[in-house]
Amino acid sequence: MRVILAPDKFKGSLSAPEVARHLAAGLRAGHPGLEIELMPVADGGEGTVDAVVAAGFTRVPATVQGPTGEAVEADFAIRGTTAVIEMASASGLAVLPDGRLSPLAASTFGTGQLVSAALDHGCTEIVLGVGGSASTDGGAGMLAALGVTFKDAAGRHLPPGGGALAQVTNIDVTGLDPRLGGASFTLASDVDNPLLGPEGAAAIFGPQKGATPEHVAHLESSLERYFRIMANALGTAAVDALDAPGAGAAGGTGYAALAVLSAKRRPGIEVVLGLTGLAGRLQGADLVVTGEGSLDEQTLFGKAPMGVSGAARTAGVTAVAVCGRTTLDRDTLAAAGFARTHALTDLEADTTICMKNAGALLTRIGEMMGEELVRTGSEQENSHV
Repeated sequence: MRVILAPDKFKGSLSAPEVARHLAAGLRAGHPGLEIELMPVADGGEGTVDAVVAAGFTRVPATVQGPTGEAVEADFAIRGTTAVIEMASASGLAVLPDGRLSPLAASTFGTGQLVSAALDHGCTEIVLGVGGSASTDGGAGMLAALGVTFKDAAGRHLPPGGGALAQVTNIDVTGLDPRLGGASFTLASDVDNPLLGPEGAAAIFGPQKGATPEHVAHLESSLERYFRIMANALGTAAVDALDAPGAGAAGGTGYAALAVLSAKRRPGIEVVLGLTGLAGRLQGADLVVTGEGSLDEQTLFGKAPMGVSGAARTAGVTAVAVCGRTTLDRDTLAAAGFARTHALTDLEADTTICMKNAGALLTRIGEMMGEELVRTGSEQENSHV
């Protein structure tokens, strides 16, 4: 039998490649004759670079400015002239010093530095995976790293962060890196929120980044001003991007990508599946195993396991899910395309212990799955005797 392992990360416990390796070890222990291929996936957020590197891209390290100004070690991936940038590695919540949230001052400058580094490598097709950001600066930091200037009424350069945009009076895009004119951008995001309003970047995602109600109101006002000045600088491109699906992604970084970089938004998992070539690898497979830390209602709306199950259905391959826990009932999981679902909580009810011992528990689940495949194979052989 040929089995493809295509899980997403178990957030807070294991990366997607680690999940795949633990499952593979268990499967081989339970069924030594299996042919196993590891193809970790992601939905455009954390783990996207890991997923494409596992599929043949080259990882490129880069030291960039973190969300609050400190130097962080980030990376991106390249293959030919295509670059994949994972915003979380440069400007994400996970790289905040000691996890200290900074809702007004956090910046996306480091993400812009990664884009510049990709251009230095001659890349002309750039994928921006924008999940997990720490900022609500409308992508202004990213644009600043690429040559755009932001000034107040006194002609002073603005400090970083979405809060400072309340003082912006001039945005000058004439210094934008000219190499961007020869590059195409894909915004990999499942978020379809606009930049402003009750469903916008500040209102919906600001609290996740530490914003109080007062902060949210300030950020909303700042982003509105940012939009008005950007419209003066760019014209219709800035206006058209305001309510475009994905404009509110990553604290408004989606807006900057759409308005200034002329990015095209696509669902993150669709982009990752295309880059990894999963659909082609599924041909002739007997089973695909996917999953993530929590299979819940959010999973059903375009998260990585749903993308994998959809590809499996198209290829006529049975899909099985693994997860830390699930809040979905059996019928919902079956309707989502999963023939079976295995949760770590089936083996250990305490979720804290599950997160701590996720690797060992996944190995055990893999072993149980392998043993089940052996039994199923024996039963099928006996039925033909």
